[in-house]
Amino acid sequence: MPIFTSLLAGLIFGMGLIMSGMANPAKVLGFLDLAGNWDPSLAMVMLGAISVGLVGFAVAKRRTRTCLGLPLTLPTARHIDRRLIGGSLLFGVGWGIAGFCPGPALVALGFGEIKAVVFVLAMLLGMGVHALLERRARPSP
Repeated sequence: MPIFTSLLAGLIFGMGLIMSGMANPAKVLGFLDLAGNWDPSLAMVMLGAISVGLVGFAVAKRRTRTCLGLPLTLPTARHIDRRLIGGSLLFGVGWGIAGFCPGPALVALGFGEIKAVVFVLAMLLGMGVHALLERRARPSP
């Protein structure tokens, strides 16, 4: 059942990205173009997502199990460190260059968009390099 609900949630998320136009990198780049022909529609999508997220997290904070009966664990880290800032900057630069973040890139990949293929391959490569560096940085037991 969790796999089915995960698939359903992913499909709803993907449909929302398509309907809002956020799977289109030109729309995202239009939002980031503050000095040119600025498109504020992404800000409205973000406000809607934040509103839904606030309600969801408020409910989740009071629970220990999901609606499916699985354990519910929320992130506990509250500190801002060099790695968080560096990762955020790297994410933002990639988003600004490509007009994609991971969710919309996967949706565009489903449409066969070549730019999305390149982005997803680069994203996977970056994830692999990060995992390798993390393994090397950890002291051996």
